[in-house]
Amino acid sequence: MTIIKKSSHWELNRIEAFLNECVIPVRLASTNGEGKPLVCSLWFLYDDGAIWCATKASASVAGFLTQSSDCGFEIAPEAMPYRGVRGQGVVSILPDQGLPVLLRLIDRYLGSRDSGFAQWLIAQANDEVAIRIDPDWYTAWDFTKRMER
Repeated sequence: MTIIKKSSHWELNRIEAFLNECVIPVRLASTNGEGKPLVCSLWFLYDDGAIWCATKASASVAGFLTQSSDCGFEIAPEAMPYRGVRGQGVVSILPDQGLPVLLRLIDRYLGSRDSGFAQWLIAQANDEVAIRIDPDWYTAWDFTKRMER
């Protein structure tokens, strides 16, 4: 069960709406092989109570998350008004879901699978893995009203 921090500006339904409407990368925090922090930006989608990403099985972040499945994440636009969602969770690396998740990400971020970039991503997807983040907790902040003044 995902916990919403008491200090969160939004309830779960608003957090989920934000995650579904916000088409920007997630900033995913993990630790590297030496236990040092690492932040990686990845395309994401929200489905079934989880945050989903895709990457190459050979990518450093996939290896780090395989070694330690704990992660932090933040999804927040860089433009005003400042608002966003952050939290911590547990990652599962799912090789059999790599291509299906990648295709959904292409649809979400590029709008079509017809562009040269989309076709290149699909052609390179033979070792794509899905990253499923099951959040332990969320918190949200929203400075919209404060910034309207």
